Amino acid sequence: MRLRHLALAAGMVGLFCLPAHADARDISRDILPADDGWAAEGQGTTGGSAADAEHVFTVTDRAGLVRALDGGSDTPKIIRIAGTVDANTDDDGDHLDCADYATDGYALKKYLAAYDPRTWGSAKASGPQEEARQASARKQAERVELLVGSNTTIVGLGKAVLEGGSLQVRNATNVIIRNLDVRDAYDCFPVWQPNTGGLGDWKTAYDTIWLTGATHVWVDHVTLSDKGHPDSAEPAYFARNYLRHDGLLDITGGSDLVTVSWSRFADHDKAMLIGNSDSATADRGRLRVTLHHNEFESVVQRAPRVRFGQVHVYNNRYVVPSDDYRYSLGVSTESAIFAENNAFHTPAHIEVADLVKSWNGSALHQSGTLFNGYPVDLLAIHNAYNSASERDLTADVGWTPTLHTKIDSAETADRQVARGAGAGRMP
Repeated sequence: MRLRHLALAAGMVGLFCLPAHADARDISRDILPADDGWAAEGQGTTGGSAADAEHVFTVTDRAGLVRALDGGSDTPKIIRIAGTVDANTDDDGDHLDCADYATDGYALKKYLAAYDPRTWGSAKASGPQEEARQASARKQAERVELLVGSNTTIVGLGKAVLEGGSLQVRNATNVIIRNLDVRDAYDCFPVWQPNTGGLGDWKTAYDTIWLTGATHVWVDHVTLSDKGHPDSAEPAYFARNYLRHDGLLDITGGSDLVTVSWSRFADHDKAMLIGNSDSATADRGRLRVTLHHNEFESVVQRAPRVRFGQVHVYNNRYVVPSDDYRYSLGVSTESAIFAENNAFHTPAHIEVADLVKSWNGSALHQSGTLFNGYPVDLLAIHNAYNSASERDLTADVGWTPTLHTKIDSAETADRQVARGAGAGRMP
């Protein structure tokens, strides 16, 4: 009898000592639910759910991740990321910093001296230091650009982090990325572009996640940020901020049928660009994207900025930064944003009219918007306050979404997103 009691007690101790994730479900073979946004259209999005046992990988470092990605092959594959994977490492796993990539005599001080607008003028950068910058940038790109092929699922296990890398879904289809903290796609070698924006600007190379020519992509419960190297801590050169990061999630190059859900975009300048050129008329009929239950916190602009696409933006939460804020919803050439039941939180000096910015846009549907807890009509206020500088937008965007999950009130969604958006918060 005593032995039975000891065995029972030991069993109970074992039960209570199980790790917290022991009973967590395996999300790596999940597929996008039916009707969950544009990525559910047609055959839906299944990622690597059909992968055989030989193509299910658990990776803990860059080398393992690169092997699992298999050069962006189309083979069905599931890649589980555990712990923190640093993309800026050599083949032995040793960390690389910017000095390790610099080559052919590149040095920032020399670059700044060579292309100072007061002496160089407005011509495009060229010559030895620009050539050295390009060579150095290529060395970094070989490390940090991580190509994701078709029929791939990438999931984080627990609190998984991909640091310093740029996940790039180029001309691929049927991709799922979930439960992953992707941070600090840090460009060591920004290029000076004298004629950008009239005053010149610094151009960076890497989006944290970049979709170009991609179709049927589901991004879910992902956190994207500059954590580790915020651009706010960078100096200014030539009176322009020396940015080190590009977009958090850009959807360009004719990408189509994308759902972004329950993700968190934080502490960044340009969060999301959908359609990268006013002249890319081939994007007509593409760039169909659904954004729902995402949190945009301390994002300066592009949340999102849209060209051409039919973009459904619903049940998202916006926490606007106090400094340098420009806008949240960017209405650009032939865009068709259908925004409903989104909640905005702003400091006192930010007005409703600041939330929307139009460049050659013509229409914006909005309904159910909350501004600091009060219902507002974004369209009417935009037209009333910006008529001197921008043409009025109409309410008819030419389509009505049919592929979507339950649309809650902005108040309900606001609470849900605050609790549940981002990596490590899977239900």
